[in-house]
Amino acid sequence: MPQFDYVAPLSVDEAVKALMSAPSARVLAGGTDLIVQMRSGRQTPGAVVDLKRLPGAIGIRRGADGGFTIGAATPGADIGENAALVRAWPGVVEAANLIGSTQVQGRASLGGNLCNASPAADSVPALIAARATCLVVGPAGKREAPVEAIQVSPGRTSLQPGEFILEFRLPPRPGRSADAYLRLIPRTEMDIAVVGAAVSLVLDGAGMITEAHVSLGAVAPTTLLVAAAGAALVGGKLDGAALDKLDGAARAACNPIDDKRGTVDYRTKIAGVLARRTATIAYARAEAR
Repeated sequence: MPQFDYVAPLSVDEAVKALMSAPSARVLAGGTDLIVQMRSGRQTPGAVVDLKRLPGAIGIRRGADGGFTIGAATPGADIGENAALVRAWPGVVEAANLIGSTQVQGRASLGGNLCNASPAADSVPALIAARATCLVVGPAGKREAPVEAIQVSPGRTSLQPGEFILEFRLPPRPGRSADAYLRLIPRTEMDIAVVGAAVSLVLDGAGMITEAHVSLGAVAPTTLLVAAAGAALVGGKLDGAALDKLDGAARAACNPIDDKRGTVDYRTKIAGVLARRTATIAYARAEAR
């Protein structure tokens, strides 16, 4: 492990100052990626800035409008134990709870999972399908950005020097709505997604889909918001024709690589299959509300 300074600021201003004072500084949210990368030599920061003492960085709050705010350093275990969040956004919760093992869940965070910028990150497709936004803070103040605007390529984000994500914001849930997340992995647990798919749906009283958002992971350099896949579902019920259109739109959006985990053809086909299955789960959940 390389030598580094450890800073645990108590305010956003202190955190920004610490990040700006050391150009190689890295943010610590949960640390389940950063510490591993430091041990392997992939990251050699001169300073590690721990966010966990910042007001708002840890915790789940529900607003008066029914939306949720999740601190970027909130452990996955806390997310899985929040009953109101589980009811409103089951797909977001199930995706967050797939990050690592039970032990890792005590540390792993949404902020770290997003800013590690892996195309295969589990929580990111679910957040994108949920139309979540990030509160980004930095030297220029605060700004709000959609989750899909953060990753720009594998291992790189759009965050500027001194910036970090303080919290995530999930919008209010309409009555007949739900989401779901599925992934394909070679093993039964603790593996990296070959493909991940998240779907969020809103239904009217007759079961017609009035709003749909679809996101795919591990099929392109960044996690995708597939607008054509969502549009394929809007205006009807989730019948065979709608699922076929969804399948085709999901496949068309894919731009994966060949590697030891899967070929381009395999990943592309699985993206369509998982999108269909995930949409079916989300639709059933929405109907049950």
